[in-house]
Amino acid sequence: MSASPQHSRFAPDRGLTGRMVTTMFLIGLLYVGFTGVLIALLRGAWPLIVLISGGLFVAQFWFSDKITERAMGAHEVTPEQYPQLHGTIDRLCALADMPKPRVAVANNDMPNAFATGRKPEKAVVCVTTGMLRRLEPEELEGVLAHELSHVAHRDVAVMTIAGFLGVLAGVMTRIALYGGFMGSGNRNSSDSNTAIAMLIIPVVSMVVYAISFLLTRLLSRYRELAADRAAAQLTGRPSALASALTKVTGQIAAIPSEDLRKAQAYNAFYFAPALSARDAATQLFSTHPSLETRLEQLGRISAQLGQ
Repeated sequence: MSASPQHSRFAPDRGLTGRMVTTMFLIGLLYVGFTGVLIALLRGAWPLIVLISGGLFVAQFWFSDKITERAMGAHEVTPEQYPQLHGTIDRLCALADMPKPRVAVANNDMPNAFATGRKPEKAVVCVTTGMLRRLEPEELEGVLAHELSHVAHRDVAVMTIAGFLGVLAGVMTRIALYGGFMGSGNRNSSDSNTAIAMLIIPVVSMVVYAISFLLTRLLSRYRELAADRAAAQLTGRPSALASALTKVTGQIAAIPSEDLRKAQAYNAFYFAPALSARDAATQLFSTHPSLETRLEQLGRISAQLGQ
């Protein structure tokens, strides 16, 4: 899978490409090692382990756009229903020389947007009704350019796969521990193997999940900065994107906490996080850079374009 924004005028980002390749390699290595541990400890169950893990991985990759759309309440809309939204995306796609993704809207008062899909031809860009209601046209253009850059750089697919592998380790652990696959041979040997497996497998699973979690968070924060840069350079209006960021972040803070907690599970896909990290310690686990970091970058780009 190519990670570079081929057939697109979005500025290529070697830093993002390198991080995506490294993240996928490391998480893939973890996943293969974890599967190997399960196979070694649960010899009789290895065909089922491989079948389930492979099947879940393929299903997640192939249907990631549909899964994400349904989870976030998005529904595809026509140009007749949302002419301004489609018109803006048409202009940006023509400017970026990239295929137009499907366009969707989520009936949600939280102002936000996301993009998903395993490749540009299968991608979808979605905005919430809360965002459409609150943003000016040039601000909305900046947000949509940001989301389209995720599609062009193909980091959406990488984030989907990387995030899923950590979760899959937990699923496989439950299957191994509670699926009745433990033990073979005589009873004493079976009991001994079961005890060892029940100690080792959860520990390895937690390590795999923790490492994959940190790796995906690091990649997620960088890809948001990369998308901001690419959007600002494509539209030539970093100030509009900065204005959208400031407005969206401020408006999200006014949304009821219960609604934000429900949306927090999908933070990695959103333009702005539903709940932001409050200090340096929690920032390590955040899916997005701080608002200040994003605004500082856009300010530098604005100064460069002004020159």
